[in-house]
Amino acid sequence: MEVGSGSGWQTALLAHIVSVGGKIIAVELIPELMAFGRKNAAKYGFIKNKTVEFHSFNATKGMQEEAPFDRIISAASGHDLPIAWKEQLKVGGRIVAPVKDAINLLVKKGPPVGEAGEMEFEESIYPGFAFVPLISLNENIQL
Repeated sequence: MEVGSGSGWQTALLAHIVSVGGKIIAVELIPELMAFGRKNAAKYGFIKNKTVEFHSFNATKGMQEEAPFDRIISAASGHDLPIAWKEQLKVGGRIVAPVKDAINLLVKKGPPVGEAGEMEFEESIYPGFAFVPLISLNENIQL
């Protein structure tokens, strides 16, 4: 799942990497920008061969109907990683996403354990960057 697909340039790169047989779920909050990204990805056959599927909604709740994901990548920064992304990631899967001013890499180590259903992740943090914020159009606030 790609969060913040925008113009579709990164979506096209990811689609080329996964090739036929793989699938990118591209999510963009702004419908007009999502349509622009879809049009750009379509130029290269990624829509026709079903390598990419575009959606427009607030991705902080993930996309349960497509989970579990092998990988989740985000182009926008929040204050924390959404719990839904962690829950919807396969064991062994990776999340690459900005949190505040750092790139976070999480690798899911195993299924939820214990009564609280705690998930175990290996985490690497790479600080020193600036990102656009995750936003919610409905509430017009930054997440």
